[in-house]
Amino acid sequence: MSEAAVLPRPASTIATPLLILGAVLALAPFTSAAMALVGGAAIALIFGNPVHAHTHTWTHRLLPLAVVGLGAEMNLGTVARVGLHGLGYTAISLTLVMSLGLLLGRYLKVDRDAGLLISIGTAICGGSAIAAAAPVLRARPHQVSVAMATVFLLNAVALMVFPPIGHHFNLSQEAFGLWSALAIHDTSSVVGAGLAYGPRALEVATTVKLARALWIVPMTLGIGYMVASRRRKSASAEAGIEAEDALPVKKPWFIGGFLLVAALVTWVPGLHTAGHFVAMIAHHLLVLTLFLIGAGLSREAIRTVGVRPFLQGLLLWLIVASLGLAVVKAGLLSVG
Repeated sequence: MSEAAVLPRPASTIATPLLILGAVLALAPFTSAAMALVGGAAIALIFGNPVHAHTHTWTHRLLPLAVVGLGAEMNLGTVARVGLHGLGYTAISLTLVMSLGLLLGRYLKVDRDAGLLISIGTAICGGSAIAAAAPVLRARPHQVSVAMATVFLLNAVALMVFPPIGHHFNLSQEAFGLWSALAIHDTSSVVGAGLAYGPRALEVATTVKLARALWIVPMTLGIGYMVASRRRKSASAEAGIEAEDALPVKKPWFIGGFLLVAALVTWVPGLHTAGHFVAMIAHHLLVLTLFLIGAGLSREAIRTVGVRPFLQGLLLWLIVASLGLAVVKAGLLSVG
């Protein structure tokens, strides 16, 4: 065997320290979720990921913990008041967005789980909803990466174009805040757009979006039931066993933790300051997790997924944003 044959590949030698450095930088205050995801993906695609088993394991450990911590930024009292006012509309709109997203995914022949994650992210609250659904769905890293990348890219576009569109259509601050909450994926981008438009727009956008985010809970529980049923049927069909003896349900325990943390921060005044700290830690943890998710990408996975998931997300978002603007402009919906 020649000396060259036993030398490690430069890419693998460089990749591990780069991944460690990237994970450290992902915890820095200046690192955004999108930067972390893109950074992890860039390292994996250019240099490879020789520690894929470790990044995969930590992704599944950290993601549920981040979701639990995000509950600390919820005020359940305020959110419940807004949510109850628009309960019927929200339920109908989420059902329509999910149905349309799944139809588009099927028509475009998008990977089933990636298409479902994109639909969930569009219907509820972008990256947070995808993060909550992914462990229950048992989605693969490349499916989560594609869904997250689609959402983050459209978020960046919305942050730039929504305020000028709002001014063009002479939307009031309240109307713009409502439209932003309905049509922009992530809460952070909703806050950014509302802040750019005005103080009342910011107040309405943030409250309505947080109320919408609570639908993560029933949505995740529904996905858990769907996955369990699907696996039971598959196991029964392939192994000839009874449905009761099929694969066990993976219960979304972290959703209970999410609600518990939100309830404690809402109704225990002494925990308000601690809640802000926990939410901040959770956001940093989510950014680190997104870096690890990006590091799970491979060229083979990207070739398999293709551009169709992004096309699905783009078309779905354009339809949702257009219909939402029409409804708000016509005065058919208000925050009450």
